[in-house]
Amino acid sequence: MSADSKQPQPPEDGAATTADSTSLLLSHARLTDGRTVDVRLVGGRIEAVGTAGSLTSTGARVDLSGYLLLPAAAEPHAHADTALSADTPGPVSYAPEEVQRRATEATLLQLGHGATALRAHVRIGDVQGLGPLEAVLQARRSLRGLADLTAVAVPRLLTGAAGADGLAMLRDAVKMGAGVVGGRPDLDPDPAGYVEALLGVAAEHGVPVDLHTDGDDPARLARLAAMAGGLRPGVTIGPCAGLSRLPPDAAHRTADRLAAAGMTVVCLPQGGCGGTELRGAAPVRLLRAAGVRVAAGSGALRDVANPVGRGDPLEAAYLLASLGGLAPQEAYGAVSAEARAVMGLPEVRVEAGFPAELLAVRGERLAGVLSLAYSRIVVHRGRVVARTSAVREYCDSAAALDLPRQARPERPPEPGSPPAGPVVRS
Repeated sequence: MSADSKQPQPPEDGAATTADSTSLLLSHARLTDGRTVDVRLVGGRIEAVGTAGSLTSTGARVDLSGYLLLPAAAEPHAHADTALSADTPGPVSYAPEEVQRRATEATLLQLGHGATALRAHVRIGDVQGLGPLEAVLQARRSLRGLADLTAVAVPRLLTGAAGADGLAMLRDAVKMGAGVVGGRPDLDPDPAGYVEALLGVAAEHGVPVDLHTDGDDPARLARLAAMAGGLRPGVTIGPCAGLSRLPPDAAHRTADRLAAAGMTVVCLPQGGCGGTELRGAAPVRLLRAAGVRVAAGSGALRDVANPVGRGDPLEAAYLLASLGGLAPQEAYGAVSAEARAVMGLPEVRVEAGFPAELLAVRGERLAGVLSLAYSRIVVHRGRVVARTSAVREYCDSAAALDLPRQARPERPPEPGSPPAGPVVRS
């Protein structure tokens, strides 16, 4: 991201590779409005959308028959430095090579789920200094052309004598390539001073702010809203699970203040992260009704905060629909359109002229896709960068005769294998 840009565009240092100019045709894709279309991609953008069978391409073709084509998801709240560390014996290693390996593997895992852009919080300071951040930035460079990874520099202290080093390190982090500044003000002896210092660095370098907070203190959130209201490109907070524990009147007043300040909330329906103490989800419907932009992220990905975290944006959307009461379109929007807006990314629609950031999931309708989101094809910058295929097999039985079938290749049965039966692509 350019330091003087008002609309951040990852990757921050402008080091992304040029999109492949070769065309790619996605044929017979189903859209959420029920149409079946061909989509031609050229130079990282959608060049044309036409009725199925109407478009041609000089490049590759991918048959999306049976798939629903969507704008790609984005991950607005990851923790790249601790991801995939839950099974590590002993203390988590912050050796640069270990952090880089975990960050790369975690990004690829989430890319396979459909997130082509990720914002990852990385702690700086203490004995690790800037090592973990440099490792995540190195992972970002190695992932060019596959996914866009943005780092959030997260200092522990910013006030007093102990905070002076943290403030200097934060400025160094931005110069190194961190595209966002963040942290957890509640850990500082002077939370208001922490926010003030952070906002000063953000304004100085023209970068966004992304803060951790439980959101269970209305007075503290009101002060934060008052301080952050005029900052551009804006302030994001999350996961704010504590807002759900407030009395209704206090929760409504707090939501109104956040909306008036133009703040964004990123909730974590899959279980929170190590940056906060409370678990649960923010009151998404209340916040949306007040006019607050709400996106959904994954949070902890198999670290000590959530050893079973999946990092799957479609699971986050599923939970928003099944537990949060959102319509499937609203739920998916929280992990795609709203998440991209939080991250300063351009809007994506399956229409000519928009970025070719797309996710195809086997299924006919969005509700079914959120229910059983197995097979996926991910497109980033106009080319297929990840595929996941799931196949369910059933033994021959009267109960399975009416299942939708897909031809399976003929091959001799292996010794001890069950009888061949219907194959269902999921």
